[in-house]
Amino acid sequence: MTNPTPKRLHVITWGCQMNVYDSARMTDVLAPLGYAPAAGPDDADMVILNTCHIRDRAAEKVFSELGRLRVIKRDREAAGLPTILAVAGCVAQAEGEALLARAPYVDIVLGPQTYHKLPEMVARAARAAGSVIETDFTTVEKFDALPAPATSQGVTGFLTIQEGCDKFCSFCVVPYTRGAETSRPAEAVLAEARQMVALGTREITLLGQNVNAWRHDGWGMGGLVRALAKIPGLLRIRYTTSHPRDMDDDLIAAHADEPKLMPFLHLPVQSGSDRVLKAMNRQHTADDYRALVGRLRDARPDLALSSDFIVGHPGETDADFEATLELVRDIEFAQAFSFKYSPRPGTPAAGAPGQVPEAVKDERLQRLLALLREQQTAFNQRTEGRVERVLVTGPGRRPGQIGGRTPHLLPVHFAGPESLIGTEIGVRIDAATTTSLTGTLEQELACA
Repeated sequence: MTNPTPKRLHVITWGCQMNVYDSARMTDVLAPLGYAPAAGPDDADMVILNTCHIRDRAAEKVFSELGRLRVIKRDREAAGLPTILAVAGCVAQAEGEALLARAPYVDIVLGPQTYHKLPEMVARAARAAGSVIETDFTTVEKFDALPAPATSQGVTGFLTIQEGCDKFCSFCVVPYTRGAETSRPAEAVLAEARQMVALGTREITLLGQNVNAWRHDGWGMGGLVRALAKIPGLLRIRYTTSHPRDMDDDLIAAHADEPKLMPFLHLPVQSGSDRVLKAMNRQHTADDYRALVGRLRDARPDLALSSDFIVGHPGETDADFEATLELVRDIEFAQAFSFKYSPRPGTPAAGAPGQVPEAVKDERLQRLLALLREQQTAFNQRTEGRVERVLVTGPGRRPGQIGGRTPHLLPVHFAGPESLIGTEIGVRIDAATTTSLTGTLEQELACA
């Protein structure tokens, strides 16, 4: 059998880690058709724009990028080089036919649950005069049809185990773009994890819109973590993003019992005001969150927390915002992501009364960011003088340096040989900033 004619593929990825994972899987799906990575869109026979609908003005940013890609597609086709232009991800799911109406030069529109159909869509686009659109919700079918990973993601890698959301927070489009919560079978997750480790991955981050909602055949996340930890060669396990409502006793116990499960947890709370949390439909209170964090820290005293915050949700008052600052002071976060509320069409909050003026949102966000930055800097500085276990992931920022991550996900740069990439090593932390650490290799603590 002859090999397919070599073609070039360029994927532009926006948004969350799940989109990064999805982009890698789309690359795997297209490899049997002869597609190899291209350096950029100018050299690509196919360009995929993998989009995110979470951030402000997401759709407009997509159309802006499509305008640039349209010129590249036109110039290549004038030179006799046909180019397939595809839009994938959550904007594709949300916009659908409207996207094609505004950008008819797009050849393929595909939602997050239809990546396994890409080869078929490429064939249809190549022989059809019009565009191809696929936005059905078929999560389980997607994962059943995807091939095993063919290339290494590197020392650290992502593995999607759950998709969709049943929570319907007032500000969020995910239930509409990713569908209902669906869990991949445990055996499929474990098989993919083993393949990733065989390809060189040493740390796996489990992904899901509500990853700790994963359930399969009597298993919960705690059991899955314990099974993954038995894979030889896998050194570290992480997971993101979690919902407070789905943090059960067994998963909390896994944080205490399983040393491969890293002591760093991203646990979004969004607000410290019970009134705002109710308006957001978060289905927990600020004190529920405090109590959960207490249980987690009892189980794993060195656990560090990251979170998400939205300021200026419709109806948020000065007192509500002060409650958020109080929660931040009570919990103390090692890292956090904070955003001004921005309406998402079709979500309940978009048309809610009490929209907060932009100037007020700006002022609140700056105050919150200052407090979170202060906590992050203090957390990082507490590592100074300690020997941290670092998973070496690649070259450092300067010649002769290598870099990696601590168990708390802090980036570290230090002098050392690249032969240590893929191993855990002891590094004495010499200095810390708000965003990274520098250190000195402790050779006697090196381990494979």
